[in-house]
Amino acid sequence: MNHLVSDFIIRIKNSALSKRKEVLLPFSNINKEIGKVLVKEGFLESIKEESTKGKKELKAVISYDDRTPVLTNVIIMSKPSLRIYSTSKKLSEIAKRGRRKVIVSTSKGVMTSFEAQKKGLGGEVLFSIW
Repeated sequence: MNHLVSDFIIRIKNSALSKRKEVLLPFSNINKEIGKVLVKEGFLESIKEESTKGKKELKAVISYDDRTPVLTNVIIMSKPSLRIYSTSKKLSEIAKRGRRKVIVSTSKGVMTSFEAQKKGLGGEVLFSIW
């Protein structure tokens, strides 16, 4: 487990594609913030912090629309070997490549590219989800 964000989002994607309702995820502050954004955007129904055997975990409930998961695919953009940063003006170019939500880590927290543009913030482009 080298990259927490990649591991987190790929576990959610795999669980959604295998039609699971809930998934246990490793806890970290960035994962918790990304989970909150995914709940707000409708990809997850809820995300809760749980403690089992003295170890913190996140329990996510995946959203479904008529037995098909809302989350269908994801593209990891920033990786440990190549971090991708973008200004607020360039975020619109990345987000316009289809009907995708782009998740960005800014100095004011994790948010979608649309919210970051509104606030005039740039940052690390984490992943694109649809």
